[in-house]
Amino acid sequence: MPHDTTLIGTVVAGLGVAFLMGALAHRLRISPIAGYLLAGVMVGPFTPGFVADTGLALQLAEIGVILLMFGVGLHFSLKDLLSVRKIAVPGAVLQIAVATALGVMLGLWLGWSLAGAAIFGLALSVASTVVLLRALQARDMVETEKGRIAVGWLIVEDLAMVLALVLLPAMFGSRGDEGAGLGGSGAGLLQSAGIVLIKVVGFVAFMLIVARRVLPWVLHWVAHSGSRELFRLAVLAIALGVAFGAAVVFDVSFALGAFFAGMILGETQLSRRAAEETLPLRDAFAVLFFVSVGMLFDPKVLVEQPLPVLATVAIIVFGKSLAAYALVRAFGHPNQTAMTVAVSLAQIGEFSFILAGLGVDLKVMPDEARDLILAGSILSILFNPIFFTLMVKRIRADDAPEAGTEEADAPAPCNAGVVLIGYGRVGSHIGGMICGRGEGLTVIEDQKDMAAAAEAAGATVIVGDATKESVLRKAGLDEASTLLIAIPEGAEAGAIVRRARAINPKLVIVARAHSDEEVDDLVRRGADHVVMAERETASRMAERAMLAKA
Repeated sequence: MPHDTTLIGTVVAGLGVAFLMGALAHRLRISPIAGYLLAGVMVGPFTPGFVADTGLALQLAEIGVILLMFGVGLHFSLKDLLSVRKIAVPGAVLQIAVATALGVMLGLWLGWSLAGAAIFGLALSVASTVVLLRALQARDMVETEKGRIAVGWLIVEDLAMVLALVLLPAMFGSRGDEGAGLGGSGAGLLQSAGIVLIKVVGFVAFMLIVARRVLPWVLHWVAHSGSRELFRLAVLAIALGVAFGAAVVFDVSFALGAFFAGMILGETQLSRRAAEETLPLRDAFAVLFFVSVGMLFDPKVLVEQPLPVLATVAIIVFGKSLAAYALVRAFGHPNQTAMTVAVSLAQIGEFSFILAGLGVDLKVMPDEARDLILAGSILSILFNPIFFTLMVKRIRADDAPEAGTEEADAPAPCNAGVVLIGYGRVGSHIGGMICGRGEGLTVIEDQKDMAAAAEAAGATVIVGDATKESVLRKAGLDEASTLLIAIPEGAEAGAIVRRARAINPKLVIVARAHSDEEVDDLVRRGADHVVMAERETASRMAERAMLAKA
């Protein structure tokens, strides 16, 4: 060919084979992620046939990570992030410690050095950004309490890995210095840690003081130009530019920079439009991420080291998840929140590969450890959608309240005619309209800040988990006339509808949904009316058009 087509060949092979394998996975009723990973193995260097450029694939995958974190930031606010800091910070730190300790024990059992085993354990402790966000977004959980805790937890893990990537070279000397050992003194390590902390604080300060004023102004200016193409270009330039600048200037990860850029733009009225404009690219590059992971995998490791592979997967899927589950429960959150966070973290990804590569380059960790990390990543990513499906089924099937959760001195049930579940973005608008008319309203909310807002609006508030029958009865559901379910998560809404219908067969139940599948599920479980935003928007617009015509 007259010129180099490596990039084009990598993109075409990655997306083309991923489409074929993803379609096959869909046909077999398994997660498309399995197809994307298999596509990566097929175009990777360890199988015959066409071999795509692994380095280019990993860089393309990084763009997917940036766009995904930018999209999550658009739906987040600084208030949301700070609201979960009391569980996300200590929870993530303790979970990293537990997973690292388990990895150290496995590494020592395999005969590695303590330092190599520690890096191996650290690589097993951090979840994949792409896998976690795709799982949450597919189930409309990003804006729920569970989703906020999981994303906050992820950000703390991200910061911890940034610190580790800076400190490891200082601890073990320059690359290739096999006998370096602890290449830096205690004072040198403290200095390196201090520099990292200063850079992170500087980045956050820059984003909150400077970027918070400049970026929204730029986006509003472009929006007023009337050019959709220019607006889309501006959104992508901001997402990628801030992520790249954060990595180059402040030495933080691309993902963290993109998240803060999205969070700042999320406070503007253009956030929804920005999210829609980046959605197609986010999906395409997320697929390339899974393909790139598959390209790194050598299937021979499954045959040559079956027991170490099983032990590695057990640490990722069970050890780390059980630790997360126990920590979330210890902080007083309900069982369903703990299950969601635990399942979300039951996999590893991009930071694990970076740590593994650095450990091998520093000649501290053996090549065998990197192979186990890659095998653990592939298998845990394959298992993760299955675990999410099982979790959703458990939530839907779990009709009985948990033992020991009912209060002996529970207050008498409320008597409001209307009960509203969830006081988030949708619920607060509903509550404001009902309370504004002076009508009685009982709100069930499990977040204290939102519960306080509902109380301030004039509603009677029950703080608790609405999927529990005891909480629904406490809200007076057996005497109520109408139940409004405003939470965005379909699995919980389905469980609530079923229990509410059993408590009060005459109750009028109105629920919220995000897809045709959720609508069908809620109606099947007993909802009288299901509102889907897209349908309601289309209906109102058509109605306005007809009125204007008349």
